[in-house]
Amino acid sequence: MSREFDIRPGVAGDASAISALILSLQPYLTIEADGSGAEEFLVSLSSDIIRRNLKDEAYRYQLAFDGGVLAGVAAVRDNTHLFSLYVGSPWHGQGVGRRLWEVVRDDALARGNPGSFTVNSSTFAEGMYRHLGFAATGPVAEMHGIRFIPMRLEL
Repeated sequence: MSREFDIRPGVAGDASAISALILSLQPYLTIEADGSGAEEFLVSLSSDIIRRNLKDEAYRYQLAFDGGVLAGVAAVRDNTHLFSLYVGSPWHGQGVGRRLWEVVRDDALARGNPGSFTVNSSTFAEGMYRHLGFAATGPVAEMHGIRFIPMRLEL
C-alpha cells in the first residue's frame, strides 16, 4: 500500500532542495560512480538551472513531501516529455514515484496532451518505467557520461 505524501507544484524557491535531492542520486544516474565524464549533465542539475526551468512555462514541476522533507520530484517538459522523476533513496519503493507520475500525467492530459509521453530512463529506473507502462523505443544510449533508454507511453 502506498504512503501518503503532500504533493504540490514546484516554485523557484524549491530549486536548491530539488537540486540536492537529484544530486544525492548521482551514483544511480552516471556511468562512472564518481560522476566523471558527466559534468555537463551534472551542471544541468544545479539549482540555478533548475530555478530557470521552474520559471519557464515549458516545464511543470510537482514535488512530494514527507513531513516537510522533499521526498521526490517530477517534471514534464513541453507537456509531453517526462523530464524528471526522482525519488530520494529513503523513499524508494514506497509509491512516491508512481504518485508523482500520476499527478504530472493528469496535469499534462488536462492541458491537452493526447495521451503520449516520452522519457529517457536511467538503466536503474527502467523497471519502474516499464511498471508504469512505458516501453523502450530504442537501444540503451550513452551521452555526456550517462546511460539511458529512450521510452514511450501511449495511453
